[in-house]
Parts: sequence; C-alpha cells; structure tokens
Amino acid sequence: MKNIISAIALTILFSCQNKAQNTQSQKVTDSKPVQVPIQNGKARAYFASGCFWCVEAVYESIKGVEESISGYSGGHTNNPTYESSNTGRTGHAESVEVIYDPKIVSFETLVDAYFASQNPTQVNGQGPDNGSQYRSIIFYQNEEQKQIILKKKEALAKKLNAKIAAEVYPFQKFWIAEDYHQNYEKLHPNNSYIRNVSIPRLKRFQANFPKELLKENH
Repeated sequence: MKNIISAIALTILFSCQNKAQNTQSQKVTDSKPVQVPIQNGKARAYFASGCFWCVEAVYESIKGVEESISGYSGGHTNNPTYESSNTGRTGHAESVEVIYDPKIVSFETLVDAYFASQNPTQVNGQGPDNGSQYRSIIFYQNEEQKQIILKKKEALAKKLNAKIAAEVYPFQKFWIAEDYHQNYEKLHPNNSYIRNVSIPRLKRFQANFPKELLKENH
C-alpha cells in the first residue's frame, strides 16, 4: 500500500511540474519579440540547432558574419548555465548569437544556412545530442523575420514531404555561455567530439551551400 501511495504521489508531482513547465514555455512563445538594434553597422540573429559548438562554426564560415557566440535562449529562467540547461528544466536551448553585416549577408540567407546545416526533421536534438536543450529553434525579432522563417519552413516541409522540427520563437534574451564554450571547435580541433561530429557537420554544410556565400579557406 505504501508503495502504491508513493507511486501516486510521484505521478501527481511530475504531472504538476510538467503543467507548470508547459505554462512557462507558453508564456515564452506568446511574448512580444524583442528587437535588437543595429550597432556599428552590425545586426544580430539567434538560432538553436543542437550543440552550439557546431552551430558557431557553421555561421562563422559565412561571408558577412563577423562572429558567432555560444549561449542559451528560449527558456524561462534567468542566468542559465551549462549544467542547469542540461537538466531540461530551464526551457533554454543551446543557441548562438550571430553578429553579421546586413549589407553583405541577409537574415534570409542566415535562415537558409540554418536549415542547410542540420537534419531538419530531427526532434529534440541533432545527431548524437538529444534532449530539449538541443532542440531546434529559430528566433524572430519582428514580423518580417517571422514570415521569412515560416515561409521557408513551409517550403522545406513540402520539399521533404515531412514535418520540420524547428520551433519558431519570439526572441527575448540571449545569455552568453561560459568562456570555455566559446570558439570551442577552433581551439580544440583534436577533441573527439569535434573530430567526429562537429567538423563533419561543418564540412557537409560547406559542401552543399553556395560557395559564393562562404568565406575562403575557412
């Protein structure tokens, strides 16, 4: 009897936790997007697509991208860390902030690169990385960006005849990840994950993306 009561109590507890988390997630997706102003001629865009080490390297290989920074976005807690986001309870996904020159590369091209650099049908992860912290999200800052994302997502779904996993969120805030995550692929080329997952993903992207849009010798 005690075991049954304990099991029922745990079920109720997890049910309440899930409902609370779903409510918090809904608040995030229902929020008004935050527009990040252009600074020194550079705009910023935000994407989540699996491990941020991989995504950071992909975007830094594109002409017009000055830098991409690893971090966390899409959640409902403040000051997320690598450890806390990995629990799946903060709502955050590993994300990148892409700093780019809109005179050289458009937001539309960055969205094309997003879909071209991943398995667009994989839910809650990319490759060997699974969990809500690795889910695919594209963040929009205004209605124009939202429509660009939705149209490209719809077109890709028709092309593949499959459901596209990427979620579409209003951008709220980007939290920069710990220093040791930044430029990880460049700084740790011999790391087994980098050699076996990150670099092959970058190479696949570069092989299929228009060469004129990529930096030379990157």
